[in-house]
Amino acid sequence: MKNDNAIPLETAQEWATKWVESQPAGTVKAHLIPMKDFIALSEEQGVVNIRAYIGVDGDGINKLMLVGVDENEKDMISSTDLIYDFTKPCPTTCDTNSPLFIKKG
Repeated sequence: MKNDNAIPLETAQEWATKWVESQPAGTVKAHLIPMKDFIALSEEQGVVNIRAYIGVDGDGINKLMLVGVDENEKDMISSTDLIYDFTKPCPTTCDTNSPLFIKKG
């Protein structure tokens, strides 16, 4: 199923190359997101979108945090809401055979 927000592989490769070339060596290229966590977040009551935040933990590991967003484009964050921590960054969990895995020139 094609989505209106889908882009061609060539465009994605261009964007990924620009990102890699503009960053210091070793910068995160991607994050592996467990489907069960993505589904759980998307099924929370009131969630109509998902927003990603980038962070770095105390050990210097890059993190991707996803939060639910309501119909007014507001983050659904309170002391009881879930913020998902996706801790499998690339590098080190890369698919080096992916056409979007760009090595720094």
